[in-house]
Amino acid sequence: MRSVETYGARVALAALCVVAAPWLWAQGPPYQTDDPVPVDLHHYEFYIFGGMDGTTAEIDSTGPAIEFNWGAIPRVQLHAILALGAIAPSNNPIYLPGGTGPGAFGLTDMELGTKIAFIKESKYVPQIGAFTMFEIPTGSYDKGLGVGKVWYKLPIWLQKNAGPWTFDGGAGYQVVPQIGYRNFPYTGWLLKRSLSDRLELGAELFAHGREGFAAAQTEASAMVDLGGYYHFKNHPGEQFLFAYGHSVAGQTENYAYVGMYWTWGKDAKKDSAQNDWMRGPMNGKGIE
Repeated sequence: MRSVETYGARVALAALCVVAAPWLWAQGPPYQTDDPVPVDLHHYEFYIFGGMDGTTAEIDSTGPAIEFNWGAIPRVQLHAILALGAIAPSNNPIYLPGGTGPGAFGLTDMELGTKIAFIKESKYVPQIGAFTMFEIPTGSYDKGLGVGKVWYKLPIWLQKNAGPWTFDGGAGYQVVPQIGYRNFPYTGWLLKRSLSDRLELGAELFAHGREGFAAAQTEASAMVDLGGYYHFKNHPGEQFLFAYGHSVAGQTENYAYVGMYWTWGKDAKKDSAQNDWMRGPMNGKGIE
């Protein structure tokens, strides 16, 4: 029979891995803040990426991982992520009952989602949309690579453009119906600027509430992240993405993301008659 201590450690490991890692998946790469602009109709996005989100209790990494987005119908994007991941608990007794147990590497929980644009951007009104996500328990619960139950993210995002500047922001609520977890709010605010046809840089403030004793993020934290996109000169649909961040308030936390991005689909001019919610690759800009 499994001991109470062993059971508790495994629950903690599952929480530590999956609560931290989905932030790498759920938000708008390479940032933790997303946008309300779905992929263009009949267009596709594909990412290969890796990342990290950790605290002094445990470091959780994701990768190699793949993300796929599809502009299925006007104003609607379908989303999926499948990732390998690793957990590296500190095994420091100061963080009990979390942060203790063996390390592990393998398939983590799968993410499925739908992004829907509700309000189109105008001169004085930002674009507004929702990006609901479901975490499917495909990772091993016994190894701490999965929660063992379906859980959810329920955010609302907005976006406003002004010349080379783009502003994204919003908030959401995370629901995790598992032992040792807390449901908690989160919010993100991102400012990006196009410096040239090939380089975009941005900075964000991302904050979250307490996630429960079983998670590495046992206390609330606010982070500042810096990152950007590099557009390859002869391949307009290919980009290199990067970001790094560190907490500025609350619990000590680090975030990092690096990846490659590709987009393709029907010619935008042909699609524009069917879909008036177009955007360029990764710049998040809708039609003026």
